[in-house]
Amino acid sequence: MYSSDIAFTPTVKAIQSRKGSRRGYASMEEGGGWKNEVTEELARYIADQRSFFLATSNADGQPYIQHRGGPTGFLKVLDNRHLGFADFRGNRQYISQGNLEDNSKAFIFLIDYVQKTRIKIWGTAKVIEDDPGLIEQLMDYDQPYRAAPEQAIIFSVDAWDANCPQHIPVRIDADWVKSALEEKEQKIAELQAQIQKLQSAVQAN
Repeated sequence: MYSSDIAFTPTVKAIQSRKGSRRGYASMEEGGGWKNEVTEELARYIADQRSFFLATSNADGQPYIQHRGGPTGFLKVLDNRHLGFADFRGNRQYISQGNLEDNSKAFIFLIDYVQKTRIKIWGTAKVIEDDPGLIEQLMDYDQPYRAAPEQAIIFSVDAWDANCPQHIPVRIDADWVKSALEEKEQKIAELQAQIQKLQSAVQAN
């Protein structure tokens, strides 16, 4: 059994064979397949993200996807098999929580529009209520972030894979643009000061 079997069911493999991609994926499987632990590379990628999508499904298999956002690195690596995040209070529909009570299987999708990369993570998840210590750990951010944490969600990693950059639109983060503009303005101010100094020196001569 390969780690990618979590997504490559017999039906999927049959379609891959019919459409000509099975040989390549079979070679990938024989070479070790998808990783099932959080590597240093994945941990660094996760630490840079400010949002992701969490997919769950109910007992009848009805899927549901919800966006989760927060400060940079709010999705935290707890160890090489577990991720966690503080679940902020929102519209209080509790669809994801209800789904996880009926079906613990879950999926995390991360996409970086600047770097044009995306990561898919399969696993299971559970909601943990009434654990202030865990919430405090998960909300230990580099910068203050105003949000009301209602509970925690712990995600157990079963397998993950990185996608190719095809068809990912380039979108620039607003904070990155602000920082770049401030850096540019500072450089312009420094150059203007140098020009004025040179002009004063020329006039003095």
